[in-house]
Amino acid sequence: KDGHDVTVITSVFKNSTKHEGYEKVEPGEYYLDNGVKVIRIPFKRIFIDKISEKLRIYEGLYKRLQEEKPDVIFVHGIQFWDIRTVIIYKREHPNVKIFADNHADYINSARNFFSKYILHKVIWKLGVKKFIPYCEKIFGVTPNRCDFLIKMYNVPKDKIDFLVMGADVEKIDFAHKEEIRKRIRRNLSLADDDFVLITGGKIDKHKNIHHLMQAVNEIADEKPKLVIFGTPSEEYKDIFEDLSSTPFIRKIGWIATDEVYNYYLASDMAVFPGRHSVLWEQAVGTGLPCIFKKWEGQTHVDVGGNCIFIENGTKEEIKSAIKSVLIDREKYNKMLKVAQERGITLFSYENISRRVIGQVY
Repeated sequence: KDGHDVTVITSVFKNSTKHEGYEKVEPGEYYLDNGVKVIRIPFKRIFIDKISEKLRIYEGLYKRLQEEKPDVIFVHGIQFWDIRTVIIYKREHPNVKIFADNHADYINSARNFFSKYILHKVIWKLGVKKFIPYCEKIFGVTPNRCDFLIKMYNVPKDKIDFLVMGADVEKIDFAHKEEIRKRIRRNLSLADDDFVLITGGKIDKHKNIHHLMQAVNEIADEKPKLVIFGTPSEEYKDIFEDLSSTPFIRKIGWIATDEVYNYYLASDMAVFPGRHSVLWEQAVGTGLPCIFKKWEGQTHVDVGGNCIFIENGTKEEIKSAIKSVLIDREKYNKMLKVAQERGITLFSYENISRRVIGQVY
């Protein structure tokens, strides 16, 4: 949109059509509708292919960089062997500016001996150490992912900045919010004055959605309704089906990423009582008040009063938080005002991307 030519060089893995994990596709080139060029390159064939996949060693990455002649390289995730190839390219093309981001923290990474002490403390740390002199900034996408860079890899603080994940505002139809709200509520048999809660994503025991369903089912007032998108993991299916089969809950299955924004627009509050996902930032970026489980280093989603944090994600905590906004509508309206005035701006991917590009010139 701002006039830059954009190419994404990525692997042969993409999100699974079954919406669980990843699947392999063929290498090749294609263009997205927005003009972005995508180049999928295979992993290098070595003695054990699984090693090249695990370490992310690519076939022909340097050749692709030479062909594209980038002015700016943004490295998505610094934990891969071929970060060394990016370093070599920078040495031979000193005018190129390099940025990177980090999505690893102690919640999603370094949770066993091999991961922490072999992959992170040795293999990835060596790569990051070599990379630091050649990059402008490494962005942690949450505060605790900034801390992870310091504690795990000894990245200097002056090389670290905080850059939130966000919402793709181009795909949020704010101008037709009321029509979208009415259409979705009508399709789900929800009344205009129902207080609609929404949650979803990867549904497993770590997300505490079973506690949320229990809480909603036990609230006597029939106005709160809960919409759940996504499909439960195999070991979670029975409890999910049992708790969701009530008049207070609407389970809608998997929906496309773009459609999530429409369901956010049709809702009054998002509730995520478990582990963090980018759905948190997307909800804030849609201007939706939220209830979140409190995690150390994850409170960046509070933009000044748009959300309620609960400590442990228990049923009783969730009930109390929901009731607090049902009883005190003035409290809810204040949360809504902050969410719409600050959340949409701060978590807009347009503003986030321009902040990075602004550091180039």
